[in-house]
Amino acid sequence: MWDDARQLNAVAAVLAALAAAALAWGALAWAARQPQFAFREVVVRGALEHASVARFEGVIRDELAGTFFTMDLGRARAALGRVPWVRSVALRRQWPQKLEVTVEEYVPFGRWNESGLVDAQGEVFSADYDGGLPRFEGPDARAPEVVGRFREWGDALAPLALTVEGIRLSPRGGWQLEAKGAAGTLAIELGRDEPAARLARFVAVYERTIGALARVGTRVERVDLRYRNGFAARVPGFRERAAKRKAAA
Repeated sequence: MWDDARQLNAVAAVLAALAAAALAWGALAWAARQPQFAFREVVVRGALEHASVARFEGVIRDELAGTFFTMDLGRARAALGRVPWVRSVALRRQWPQKLEVTVEEYVPFGRWNESGLVDAQGEVFSADYDGGLPRFEGPDARAPEVVGRFREWGDALAPLALTVEGIRLSPRGGWQLEAKGAAGTLAIELGRDEPAARLARFVAVYERTIGALARVGTRVERVDLRYRNGFAARVPGFRERAAKRKAAA
């Protein structure tokens, strides 16, 4: 090859092209890091009602590094997403020195297990909140189902003037409700099999049973619907009288 002028010229041309490309890339990389391309304006869109504005601004100031060309948007989204109450973040660069940040917060729908919260879509998250919320318990993977049941069963009990205040889904799949009415709190045991159908049957006979007892001043604190043809009710302070033993003959 070294005796072939044509091949030597071709190799030289390729090397020259590579060198030019490397120089061009280096020049672009150098230019991209120059201060004139640094962000001078950050616009945050979306109301921050629960998230700390100071902490959000601190993350923007301390962790969003880079210029218009060099900022790692994925890393920046992850950093902002770690701020409590932040559900999603979108970033958009606007030429030449503007960064637009669109943030969406979680909206608390209920308390989840020991210390978590859950939103209306069934997404579980961690944050501090002092307001009143219904209480939910269950496996995290079934949080959307629990939220859906809350809406469904809340509508079913509303005509009875009962408000669902809590739902528990046990590890074995059993459902329990806690409802509140004028007479106080009523615990409802639904079990695993056909809970919606069981609740519908209970609603249908409520006025003739629990409602009738309430009208004469007898409060029921718990009902167990896990029976094929009826349900059991527990009245506070009621003790079943033990049967007397027959005297020995």
